[in-house]
Amino acid sequence: MGAPRQIKIGILTAPHIEYELRARTFVLKRVRIGIGFHWDRREDQEFQGALSIRNNADGTQTAINTIDLEDYLCSVISSEMNADSPMELLKAHAVISRSWAMLAMQHPNHEGYDVCADDHCQRYEGIRRMNERAVEAVRATAGQVLTNEQMVNGKMVNLICDTRYHKCCGGRTEIWSTCWEDIDVPYIRSVECPYCNPSYINKSLVDGTSLLRTCLNDYDRETEDFHDWQVTYTADELAQIIRAKSGIDFGEIIDLVPLHRGPSGRIDSLRIVGTRHTETIGKELKIRLWLSPTCLYSSWFDVKKTFAPSSIRPLTFTFNGHGWGHGAGLCQIGAAVMAAEGHSYEEILHYYYANTRLGVAAQ
Repeated sequence: MGAPRQIKIGILTAPHIEYELRARTFVLKRVRIGIGFHWDRREDQEFQGALSIRNNADGTQTAINTIDLEDYLCSVISSEMNADSPMELLKAHAVISRSWAMLAMQHPNHEGYDVCADDHCQRYEGIRRMNERAVEAVRATAGQVLTNEQMVNGKMVNLICDTRYHKCCGGRTEIWSTCWEDIDVPYIRSVECPYCNPSYINKSLVDGTSLLRTCLNDYDRETEDFHDWQVTYTADELAQIIRAKSGIDFGEIIDLVPLHRGPSGRIDSLRIVGTRHTETIGKELKIRLWLSPTCLYSSWFDVKKTFAPSSIRPLTFTFNGHGWGHGAGLCQIGAAVMAAEGHSYEEILHYYYANTRLGVAAQ
């Protein structure tokens, strides 16, 4: 058995890092979470492992935490979902978070560390949301990852899967190419998911509200309309939002035209028609970012316009949407309901990730 894997996490970049060293832990002050999303805020967080402060060329500092991978996962599954969630959900999350992290460590997309601590990578919010159940779930699945058999240099080999996940699919999960590159990833398929629907939760379980309170951390519970949602802007508001987000003056917004949708209904190509500029944008995250002061819950939406009498220019745009997140891979709320209904973590994983195997990664 080799030495434990160490992972480096970039937690916070600021003009000056404020921290407090304790006997076995350290506290970072005013860590920003949910960066750019509707739950964006700051909080003090406490961490295990080693702390280093990197001085950056632009005069800022970055706090980097080096910690054992399995300890990192205990925090991740408690940050992404509540550590009081059903045990089989925590186990499933430990497997997919480990799989994703191991790939990220092989191909870091940050300078000076392997992953960041926010939703860009995986939520990693220290030890204050952890409990023994999270530790138990990580230990019960120690080293386990999801793999997919692929052809490499003429041989079939099992490769670790890029196990993306999201908060709520809204009824159907999405495929890889809607969200990222135009490639077919065999284990990221679109599947029907009735489990995350609030009406299903309340019908299927004795007390659906209590389940969500158990499964979601405090700031996630603020998002009550996670499955079906509606946003309305005046035409002027929408033009201002798009100008601020894109840096382009479209003039008055005349129309939003979906050009292509994935199998769930998420838009990955959208034409924005303005009086001064027209442009087609994608994929789904860019669409969500350009059409909200923060970020739309998802790109699965239809648009309804209202008009003044005898006018061809819209007065308002109403987005009627579904789901929270990109929609690919595991639906966290759906998986929580599956676990509460008695499905094993293996069943949950194979439901959301097709053509995969569960195994232990080599040290």
